[in-house]
Amino acid sequence: MIICAGNNENFDFALSTGVGLIETAMNLSRLCLFDKPEFLLFVGTAGSYGNAKIFDIIESKTASNIELAFLSNDAYTPLDNVVTTNTTEVKDIVVNSSNYISTNDALAKNFLKFGVGIENMEFFAVLKIAQEFDIPAGGVFCVTNYTDKNAHEDFLKNHEKAKELLSIHVKKRIKELTTKSEAL
Repeated sequence: MIICAGNNENFDFALSTGVGLIETAMNLSRLCLFDKPEFLLFVGTAGSYGNAKIFDIIESKTASNIELAFLSNDAYTPLDNVVTTNTTEVKDIVVNSSNYISTNDALAKNFLKFGVGIENMEFFAVLKIAQEFDIPAGGVFCVTNYTDKNAHEDFLKNHEKAKELLSIHVKKRIKELTTKSEAL
């Protein structure tokens, strides 16, 4: 099952689950209860904490839910704030999820110290639901902006092209997998 956030981030090959952690968790839980998929693939855009470049395509199976206040020692959590469905030795770029978009580039660069490279509002919820329902899952992201004061403007400027690049990438990967499975 291929899913996306929805609203202005729709794809003709994906089901919309909602924007942010809460909508995604509620709607994806409902989908999994009624029609449990064999695999979940989330497709969406992301902001870069500095290493990934605009329009880079990143695949990951690891997400975190770390708020900026944690980075400045102004908050803590008793909850597990990292989840992965990665079963390989290859280390993922961690995708951080929050209901807020980071705009403080000096603070946001601290995510890199923890191996967290990009942010997307929904991915942590996707992986938590996948974990709960024991469903293999992953995500494919296209970087639209850096996490700085221009984050929103750059997101708006680059969003359409990022969606086009994601569509091309995902459709190519689907074709590769279909061709490979037909050969078996």
